[in-house]
Amino acid sequence: MRRLQKLAVAAAVAGLTAACGGGGSSSKTTAVAPVGNGSSASSSASSPGGGSQSTAPSAPSSSSSAPTSPALVVIKPAANSSGVDPSSPIAVSVANGKLTSVTAQLSGGDAVSGTLDPSGASWTSANPVGIGHTYKVTAVAVGDDGKQQTATSQFTTSTPGNTYAGTYTPDPGTTYGVAQPVSITFDKPIPDKAAVEKQLTVTSDPPVAGSWHWFGSERVDFRPQQYWAPGTKVTLHMRLDGVKSGSLYGKQNRDVTFTIGRSLIATMNAATKRMTVTTGGKTTTLLTSSGKPGFETWNGTMVVLEKDQDIRMNSTTVGIFGVNAYDIPNVYWDVRLTPSGTFVHAAPWNAGKFGNVNGSHGCVGLSTSDAEWFFNQVIPGDPVTVVNSKDTVRADNGFGDWNLSWSDWIAGSALPH
Repeated sequence: MRRLQKLAVAAAVAGLTAACGGGGSSSKTTAVAPVGNGSSASSSASSPGGGSQSTAPSAPSSSSSAPTSPALVVIKPAANSSGVDPSSPIAVSVANGKLTSVTAQLSGGDAVSGTLDPSGASWTSANPVGIGHTYKVTAVAVGDDGKQQTATSQFTTSTPGNTYAGTYTPDPGTTYGVAQPVSITFDKPIPDKAAVEKQLTVTSDPPVAGSWHWFGSERVDFRPQQYWAPGTKVTLHMRLDGVKSGSLYGKQNRDVTFTIGRSLIATMNAATKRMTVTTGGKTTTLLTSSGKPGFETWNGTMVVLEKDQDIRMNSTTVGIFGVNAYDIPNVYWDVRLTPSGTFVHAAPWNAGKFGNVNGSHGCVGLSTSDAEWFFNQVIPGDPVTVVNSKDTVRADNGFGDWNLSWSDWIAGSALPH
């Protein structure tokens, strides 16, 4: 599992910054500087030279002007709270006035983003408070009486044991082919997919629309409608710390950026027994020997998962026994396309069959020289499409995502489109 990282986003409300102040101790509430829910407060007159101190309210004027009231600021979670539910937001509200700034600070210095209501009546954090954190919140408001009130709250969130986390791909700082999806596999089934999906976003430069699609309750992938453009910068934003799904709490905030490299498109025609590889404006044709009758190579688009120069291939690992069994200790120039065992690799034992006869157990076999060339051309994320074969590869067998139509793909999202 990748190292977890907390959310660290600065927030300034209405263009004003309030100094982070005060601990979580509640001051005695007075009639002129009221606060709710255990928040501590101070007040100051808005006239020049006024100090920050609590004072008694002025007696009602004998004039005909309407009476005014001091701001009543409420911060939730309340001051000195401990064991706060990680799924709670930070919420600040005011009566008899308007908020002018709210600063929520995570212990350690990270600021918390949030949104101020246009009326100035409330502020809410963008994300839940998360697991095992301490916060300081400072809210400043001006009351109907013209006086400024400052309220503070410090609180600590709980650390539940029932959590979930996701393992994601691609890795940060890497380069992938144009067909690479963003994929997250969770360590537990996710009861409330919509709650989780709301907190997962993908941005790109240049921008491109895309959608998430769930495969069962533990895996969710994101892809655009068409392949990524070469050179695109893609960033996965995970804001799952404190996000509740059923009885489980998320514990990850993460930003992962990777790059889409040059375009390489490979297409293998099982009928003609040839594979074309197009990259850099040039197309190269290779002679192949793919799956024989009863062991046909998967039809459809598969995505390069990984490469190994030399592996052992034992048929028992893919459920092939008896007269068709094999155990080859050194198979070279191996490009994996599916977890179920589909590779493009060197198959010198099929010399004479390339371009003539399909004789493999499902892999795409090449001469040793062609396999080495292909191995050196491709990177993870490159698409390899097989046509004129038999059954289509399952969408969740590796990254068979591209075998679903766009309408079927977005139908797998937990959110409306």
